Formats: sequence, C-alpha cells, structure tokens
Amino acid sequence: MKKMLLLLFVLSSFHCLSQQSLQDILDRYNTRSVPYISVTELRMLQMNDSITILDAREPEEFQVSHIPNSIFIGFSNFDEEKMLQQLPNSDTRIVVYCSLGIRSEQISEKLKKAGYTQVENLYGGIFEWMNANFPVVDETGEETEDIHGFSKHWSQWLERGNIILKR
Repeated sequence: MKKMLLLLFVLSSFHCLSQQSLQDILDRYNTRSVPYISVTELRMLQMNDSITILDAREPEEFQVSHIPNSIFIGFSNFDEEKMLQQLPNSDTRIVVYCSLGIRSEQISEKLKKAGYTQVENLYGGIFEWMNANFPVVDETGEETEDIHGFSKHWSQWLERGNIILKR
C-alpha cells in the first residue's frame, strides 16, 4: 500500500512539473521585446474600431478561424514589402497575434524594424481570445467555435472551442 501511494505521489508530481503555465511558455520563448496587450484590452479597442489587428499564423489556421476584422499577414511567408504597402502609416496602432503569442512576437519585431512605432503582441493569442469567450469567425465570416490548434502540444492551452489540427 505504501509503495502504491509513493508511486501515485511520484506520478502526480511528475504530471504537475510537466504542466507549464502559459506564462512559463511565453517566458521561455519570448524576449518581451514587444509589449503585450491583453485580450480584454484588445476587445475594447476592437469595439471602438481604433486598432489594426494582424494575424501572424499560417493560411490554414486563418481559414479555420480568426479574430473578426483581422488582416492575414502570415508567418512563414510574411512579406515586409507587402505589409508596408498595406499599412503605409508607420504610426498605426497594431496588435499582432498567433496561437499563443510566440510567432506574433517574431513578426512584431520585424514590423518594429520596418519602422512601425506602435506594435503590440496579443498575450495568449487567439487561444486566450477564445478562452475569454470573444468571437472568432471562419473564412466566410461566420462565427465559429473551431480553432486551429497549430499542434497537439500547443493545443493544451485552449480551454474552450473545438480544436482542429489539420484541414
């Protein structure tokens, strides 16, 4: 019986250690070179139509769902020149998001180097947006509960909605 309890204790301790928080993940992969903005702050700005929202994920992720009125800019095929043409005003207030906020920091850094002065990274990305019960839309503009999970590993931070891994 003692061995069984010890085994359960060790296994539960290992499970707790393997479960990292979102903050732990962002601290591990991000440098904080770009300030974060919370999903609540972004939603308030979005409701007042005073923000440009950029989606820094892959096309198949954007097609499954995205934040309403966001502009797809991609990650792997991000084109700085095209971005400068789309948003010529370097003082535009911009929020960049991805699934969690890791890829979006990398794209945000590129935007800052290109001269954009008001760039923020959405803390927790579209996963936190969905977790906060804010709307997402599919490629037709219809609200959806589907979220592209990027990978099975990263999907653990999505608490609500339907995880789609491939399309």
